[in-house]
Amino acid sequence: MDKDNMEKTTRDSDLIINARKPEGELGDQLLERMNRSHEQMAQWVCSHLDVEPDFSILDIGCGGGVNVARFADMVSDEGKVVGIDYSDVSVEKTSKLNANAIEEGKVEVIEGSVSDMPFDDEAFDLITGFETIYFWPDFINDLKEVCRVLKTGGVLCFGNEARHEEGEMDKYDELVDLLDMKIYSDEVLEKSLEIAGFDDIELNKNPDNSWICIKAVKK
Repeated sequence: MDKDNMEKTTRDSDLIINARKPEGELGDQLLERMNRSHEQMAQWVCSHLDVEPDFSILDIGCGGGVNVARFADMVSDEGKVVGIDYSDVSVEKTSKLNANAIEEGKVEVIEGSVSDMPFDDEAFDLITGFETIYFWPDFINDLKEVCRVLKTGGVLCFGNEARHEEGEMDKYDELVDLLDMKIYSDEVLEKSLEIAGFDDIELNKNPDNSWICIKAVKK
């Protein structure tokens, strides 16, 4: 590998590794890229959701803040959208993008972990996560924490561009190694959600790619 290609590979790796927890200038650059590259998937996932104007919505791993802004446009003044992320760069990016809605009191952005969220029990009607569960530190216990802050009968929805498929995982090897990420199979997702206190689990698979939309209801 020549020097130019080696430098490019290093820059790309340094940029991509920020997908786990965006930091600094490279993290900011990655969030810009993710806002664009995940947009079609996010729109497809949201097409499976029914959002009422007065909903209280939590977006976990809010990243660059596009989905927080999307939900803020869907709710009325009686609704509320909260974004949470453990990256201070993501919190800053989301806050800037949603500055007007924050000033209006419709949006709030918080730095914190999915494992221990600073919310009351049964605080939200809808909880979402886009391209984030790969990085949750303790998946089932984190799902239980999500269940705690979701209202009974409320909906949890995940959107992922990657899912575990037998014989087709080699394409993810570099990303998995670089990011220490976990890509779950449909069966593991369903079982984990059941253990955490959810039912009425619905898996929607995009026929054109590996995208998946997982919805579940708190018992």
